Amino acid sequence: MTTMTEASVREFKMPDVGEGLTEAEILKWYVQPGDTVTDGQVVCEVETAKAAVELPIPYDGVVRELRFPEGTTVDVGMSIIAVDVSGGSAPAAAAPEPAPAVEEEPEEPKSQGSGRQPVLVGYGVATSSTKRRPRKSAEIPAQESAPVSAAVQAELNGHGTVAEAAPAPSAPVSAPATAADRPRPLAKPPVRKLAKDLGVDLASVVPSGPDGIITREDVHAAAAAPAQAPARPTAPQPTPATAQVSTAPVTTAAAAPAASYDAGRETRIPVKGVRKATAQAMVGSAFTAPHVTEFVTVDVTRTMKLVEELKGDKDMQGLRVNPLLLIAKALLVAIKRNPDVNASWDEANQEIVRKHYVNLGIAAATPRGLIVPNIKDAHDKTLPQLAEALGELVATAREGRTSPAAMQGGTVTITNVGVFGVDTGTPILNPGESAILAVGVIKLQPWVHKGKVKPRQVTTLALSFDHRLVDGELGSKVLADVAAVLEQPKRLITWG
Repeated sequence: MTTMTEASVREFKMPDVGEGLTEAEILKWYVQPGDTVTDGQVVCEVETAKAAVELPIPYDGVVRELRFPEGTTVDVGMSIIAVDVSGGSAPAAAAPEPAPAVEEEPEEPKSQGSGRQPVLVGYGVATSSTKRRPRKSAEIPAQESAPVSAAVQAELNGHGTVAEAAPAPSAPVSAPATAADRPRPLAKPPVRKLAKDLGVDLASVVPSGPDGIITREDVHAAAAAPAQAPARPTAPQPTPATAQVSTAPVTTAAAAPAASYDAGRETRIPVKGVRKATAQAMVGSAFTAPHVTEFVTVDVTRTMKLVEELKGDKDMQGLRVNPLLLIAKALLVAIKRNPDVNASWDEANQEIVRKHYVNLGIAAATPRGLIVPNIKDAHDKTLPQLAEALGELVATAREGRTSPAAMQGGTVTITNVGVFGVDTGTPILNPGESAILAVGVIKLQPWVHKGKVKPRQVTTLALSFDHRLVDGELGSKVLADVAAVLEQPKRLITWG
């Protein structure tokens, strides 16, 4: 990355657009080098672990350089665009290539001080006095073996330790000079991450970039190589010295090619953004909170009739009325009757935190993955207000415009698996919450009603809860109350 020394050039760094986030992927650039930008103008769209967000630039000027191309995952605090605030024109530039990792970070203008850089979205970037540690170039002692050097090199490349033959403690092991003296490949952090995700050893990649820099195209070409030429180079024959080494590590090294895959029959997708956040949250929840799930099958015929009646009500005109609306209202009534379920577990302080408000989360499947935005203070909303909030939440999620703030602070969640034709499931708790309600498909089933078997609208509900703070009795009461309201919707009035 070229260091800008002119005082008129400002470096706009990737801000923390959602508190606690550490990285974001650049989805789209709206400007190019040479374009004039104004304070507040959106210059790019990025995807964090929680949502897609547009980033506005906080000053006027001319774009000097885009630091990263679209599709690159950038750490918070790294410069993503250089702007000449003096208003001078910038030379035309081709599509940006990530800078080599061996160069220094862009210098900060001295006038910015030690506070956070001004940004218009998120929490800004705290400046740090930490400087990049220079690469060590010390030579490897003669008594160390070349295979050990290769293992260290492979680990630096992001591929873990390479299994090599261990040196005999009594005598040094010889190896080809090319393996011992091989320099570290030049590649930018995003390219190294791509190589790691695809299982490509950068040391085996032929660079095509300037000054021997490995590009993303080089990595993709290397990843596709096994499908085109599956034959692997023959390993050098061991010298008499190496022949004395134990054969056990050699067996491990021979198994290393199993890590390769057929690019023509398999597709590897880097785990990032919403999918990465979802995976981390679900693993953390499943192995932290002891889950208990209870089920109940309920006749919701009267609720379905009420839904049809509400669609024609003048107070509900223009609002989206569906079974989920009444299910959400039923859960809010059940929480009102059993407030202890609306709580969270504070492991650090060993406390149960009971919430006197309900931020109702709605699990939503989006093109970018599963997200759980929530309706703030849902317990205070009337039925029309709740319907309006649900409609806005769903529409925003489908468009991929849910803000990070909308996904924070939830207390309980509803997940509607019935839209996929599924009867029920065992939902995993959203981290920081104590209960989640899964709603199955509503369908006609034979049901005993008033002493006779009749076709009725029936569904199955499943409630998962954190057994550290929700006992079986409390969880059962909550689930039973939700079912009772859906079976007799008039309880929305008598209980609400």
